[in-house]
Amino acid sequence: MTLLLLGAVTACGAAGHSPGIDPDASAISASAATTAGPTSPTARSHTGGSAPTASADAPAPYILKAVWVSLPSGRSLQVYPTANGRSTQAPGAESEAWHEVLRLAPNAGTPGMRAQFECHWEFARIADPGKRSWNLEPWRPVVSAQQLYDARCNPGGPDV
Repeated sequence: MTLLLLGAVTACGAAGHSPGIDPDASAISASAATTAGPTSPTARSHTGGSAPTASADAPAPYILKAVWVSLPSGRSLQVYPTANGRSTQAPGAESEAWHEVLRLAPNAGTPGMRAQFECHWEFARIADPGKRSWNLEPWRPVVSAQQLYDARCNPGGPDV
């Protein structure tokens, strides 16, 4: 069952990158940080020294930045995990990472967005650890965990 879910999630979000996605998620200047608004594209990032080396108990921050973009399918919050966010198995890391997302994009705090994030955290980072961003859309329906995984973290249709 786990292998089926892992294979199904490899297409979670868009494979590679979609229009509107920042192709260089590895760097963002502190001056690019802005406040998340309900309709405008937004980017915020953690700033400071270089990211620590990733490990099983890698410390936060787990999220580099979160960017609101407009796509043909609707608004999308593109969440860019750090190397530590992609690899950590630390207890409580998923919850901390979600809180980081909410600090960067306060209007993302809906049940459907949280469920999509959890799906990406649990499966997409294993099935496709190099995926540039985890795309969360507020317009997607809230569904059961199984339906969410069956839909590759994209209930209501694929990323467009």
